[in-house]
Amino acid sequence: MKWVDTRRAMLTSTVAGAGMLLAQDKKEESGEEDVSPTEDLMREHGLLNRVLLLYDDSLRKLTTSKQPDPAVIAGGAEIIHRFIESYHEKLEEDYLFPRFEKAGKLTDLVRVLRQQHEAGRRLTNQVQQLATVQGMRDATSRNRLADALRLFIRMYRPHEAREDTVLFPALHQLISKHEWDSLGEDFEKREHQLFGKEGFEGMVEKVAGLEKTAGIYDLAQFTPR
Repeated sequence: MKWVDTRRAMLTSTVAGAGMLLAQDKKEESGEEDVSPTEDLMREHGLLNRVLLLYDDSLRKLTTSKQPDPAVIAGGAEIIHRFIESYHEKLEEDYLFPRFEKAGKLTDLVRVLRQQHEAGRRLTNQVQQLATVQGMRDATSRNRLADALRLFIRMYRPHEAREDTVLFPALHQLISKHEWDSLGEDFEKREHQLFGKEGFEGMVEKVAGLEKTAGIYDLAQFTPR
């Protein structure tokens, strides 16, 4: 009967709504943020940009008479490897790129982004091998390290900018509201599995520590006089 179907639909909707409210209450109690999938990815790009600033500073020192701290370069490369390449980029490769490829949308862009992920991993491997105390003493190794840093910076600034302004905004057109919420939960789950409770915030603290060691933590120093 029609009224039975209507009542069942209302009950289902009520239960689903209650479940969502309960989940939200639990998040609020634990202090967790309600971050959208693309906001999550974009703030991780902010973390990447801070490592690129460390690379910029190290590159400037490598090409002048100053001596960069190899531990700072190696620390930045480790964050790139663990958090950006093995986590952030894997999210894009597992959850975003296939959706665009299946829909036949922005496929040329996705192809280039995939290629740049692979190129970035090769460069990071080079940086990790060369950013040593011994490497700093050898002119050839210093030049190779400077080239790797330069190429990495040059590629990733336009790479992340294109994702932020083209790819991520277009994701809304491909997935439903339910998929959108589910994607955010998947991202959060994987982040905590890999990096524990601190997750993104813990990585920000690590980058800040490297900035302090390099002498570029104070934001005011970047203000033109």
